[in-house]
Amino acid sequence: MEKAKILIAEDEKAQRDLLEGFLKKEGFSVEAAANGREALRKLEEALFDIALIDYKMPELDGLQTLREIRKLYPELPVVMMTAYGTVETAVASMKEGALDYLTKPIDLDELLLMIEKVIERSALIRENKELKARLQERYAFTHIIYASPKMEEVMGLVARVAPSQATVLIRGESGTGKELIANAIHYASPRAEKPWVKVNCAAIPETLLESELFGHEKGAFTGAAQRRIGRFEEAEGGSIFLDEIGDLSPGTQVKLLRVLQEKEFQRLGSNLSLRTDVRVIAATHQDLEEAVKKGLFREDLYYRLNVISVPLPPLRERKEDIPLLIDHFLKKYSKENRKSISDISKEARALLLRYPYPGNVRELENVIERAVVLCRGEVITTQDLPFHLKEERSEKLWEPFRKEKTLPESLEEIEREAILKALHQYQGVQTKAAQSLGISERVLRYKIKKYQIRLDQTRPLTNDKD
Repeated sequence: MEKAKILIAEDEKAQRDLLEGFLKKEGFSVEAAANGREALRKLEEALFDIALIDYKMPELDGLQTLREIRKLYPELPVVMMTAYGTVETAVASMKEGALDYLTKPIDLDELLLMIEKVIERSALIRENKELKARLQERYAFTHIIYASPKMEEVMGLVARVAPSQATVLIRGESGTGKELIANAIHYASPRAEKPWVKVNCAAIPETLLESELFGHEKGAFTGAAQRRIGRFEEAEGGSIFLDEIGDLSPGTQVKLLRVLQEKEFQRLGSNLSLRTDVRVIAATHQDLEEAVKKGLFREDLYYRLNVISVPLPPLRERKEDIPLLIDHFLKKYSKENRKSISDISKEARALLLRYPYPGNVRELENVIERAVVLCRGEVITTQDLPFHLKEERSEKLWEPFRKEKTLPESLEEIEREAILKALHQYQGVQTKAAQSLGISERVLRYKIKKYQIRLDQTRPLTNDKD
């Protein structure tokens, strides 16, 4: 058993000495106080893991002492000791914040069990706080990798939206990172310490989704052997992420609309309305406006969800982010697979930069993970890349010349991409980048200014914790 530091506040000397002596023999560090005021002074001088407080003491009684402890040391577990073991005494203690209570004469075995329970509970609370802190750090805005102006605009909107209570609808193609943005919104919000519940509406059969979201009563349908709380109840006080919201059935849409409008819902098989305080963050890759026109999605629900719309651009429209993402995933999967892969060859990198990524960031991540696994040396080459990327090579080489662009515009686009690639490869060191491009450093500085290239776009931004 972990040995804790315990404070005892007991006015009866014989009882105080008994408890102090017993707990010290059990290996605990113990401080004893003859009254509430002395106990508060000892709390000012040292940190304690548990406080055992007598309910009836002169000067400052147990409840008054408990109130002061709750104000000054809200996380300190307090157990009340009383010879007046009535229900009223227990209720009064628990209302003021006592974790539990013991009746006199104290059963020493019961006391040890109580202390063990308190230690386990405190350890669990600490672990939960540490986990939440790590999650907040992991999903902080600074760990979302981007350098493109389009993503900078998106992240500016996210930063303004996160502290609010507004419902958010994240829109974008599959694989663009909608869940990552949802995580960032929740963990930057005032609800960050509260539950964060995720539901993929497309992954749950329509017949079960309503029960999954709102819960059900025993006997509500065949197989409902007991009451089950839904995801909205689990998320109370926090946020719920409804991914693929466009796949909701008409019946579930009606119930979700009620939640958004009235802040209440009913479990399946119940007539009792339950109040809810949950922030809804939804996401979809579908065109909801078109679904509304076709009668597949309720117009009133669409407007309730679309209070704040966060549009995520596809990866092909934020090409400045590709070099950063390549390096991030290379580092991540090299570490996961315990490989010493230091770089990607110029030819392989060129293929990766040209490819349009219909599967967006998720596809790029899968490509890099595959390459890392297959790579036999320290540098990823074109042999390690999927065949479809190499097949696209000749087509993509000429892509800048299409889309009704003039020849100078197309050449400028190729030149800007080559400069970005060189600067990124040498982490913004212009002398080395110029040498690799075969131009002077003065010409490179002119081109950087001409194409409005920000040098902070050329340095890798990676999430070391992934």
